Amino acid sequence: MAKQFTRRQEDFVCEVCGTYVSGNGYTNHCPVCLSSKHVDVYPGDRASSCGGIMPATGLEIKNGGYVITQTCQKCGHVRKNKAAENDSAKALRALSKGDLSTYIQEIKKN
Repeated sequence: MAKQFTRRQEDFVCEVCGTYVSGNGYTNHCPVCLSSKHVDVYPGDRASSCGGIMPATGLEIKNGGYVITQTCQKCGHVRKNKAAENDSAKALRALSKGDLSTYIQEIKKN
């Protein structure tokens, strides 16, 4: 089966930090805490029955942009996604320092 992308313009409330996220059809994670949910086998297909939370677990630079690694807490699935223009610079810095969980706890308090 070939990998396919299905564009879905969906809004959601982040299950990690509670932020309302307005999707643009390419949105696949919360721009505030960088977390996602394991709902896809291939991007946009909503074919995964897992439903686990996928926090950001790594960050790398590729072709001049950031790529976020997310790991499902339920099944261990790993996915890489390009950082979006509206992703929190503070969250990206915290992720790069290995301190994203502390940052998320702070934003939950506010």
